[in-house]
Amino acid sequence: PQYRQLMLQAYELAADAFTSTAEERAQEPTSFWVKRIEDPTGLSAAFGAFDGDALVGTVALEFAAKPKTRHKALVIGMYVVPEARGTGAARSLLTEALAFARQRPGIRLVTLTVTEGNEPAIRLYRQAGFQAWGVEPEAILTPGGFKGKVHMALLLQSP
Repeated sequence: PQYRQLMLQAYELAADAFTSTAEERAQEPTSFWVKRIEDPTGLSAAFGAFDGDALVGTVALEFAAKPKTRHKALVIGMYVVPEARGTGAARSLLTEALAFARQRPGIRLVTLTVTEGNEPAIRLYRQAGFQAWGVEPEAILTPGGFKGKVHMALLLQSP
């Protein structure tokens, strides 16, 4: 329940950061949310930042099942509540997610997208070693108009 509530807040307060809307995700059954944090297939992993018992931030990784893309992980759903920003929660979440990816056999590349103009997130990802490799123009339609998505990648192992 805390994860669902946090993510619905994320879709509402940081609408430009996500391709899904709060209205769409509010319709998802409990099984959708459970799978995001406890995927029985092992193709995703979620991480939480807590202040006491309160979930204040999250990030998840998705792993590919196909043999040709099994070497990649995708960062999704990064969000920290406004009151916990600047506390290092986002950095800790990303650090834990990347450590998890490094421990998973065969993972060589971690990718993500971030909405153009989200400079705090872009800075965080660059500090973690991600490099931008392109921008998808008009990737999402926001209340303020179309925005691009910056594609970023972190190579965990040399070829």
